[in-house]
Amino acid sequence: MWYAIEGYDGAGVLARRQAARADHLARLHALRDAGRLLLAGPCPAIDAEDPGPAGFSGSIVIAEFASLEEARAWADADPYCAAGVYARVEVRPFRKVLP
Repeated sequence: MWYAIEGYDGAGVLARRQAARADHLARLHALRDAGRLLLAGPCPAIDAEDPGPAGFSGSIVIAEFASLEEARAWADADPYCAAGVYARVEVRPFRKVLP
């Protein structure tokens, strides 16, 4: 089943986000390579493609896992969690309808 994983950045964490980005992306590439990633990306903190020093308000990942527990465990192991980027993470089932 698909699961939506939403990580919400804490205040002033842009440098931590940048430092942990390569490890974060490596895990997403592994999901993609396994055919389990629907989409992933950051949410700019301002209405701009490149938010510069404003940074990001968080990230969204929609990926396939065997269970909600597996999705939560994967989210909890994210390098952004370990680096203190995310203030909180929400994981919930997702049903793809379109496209």
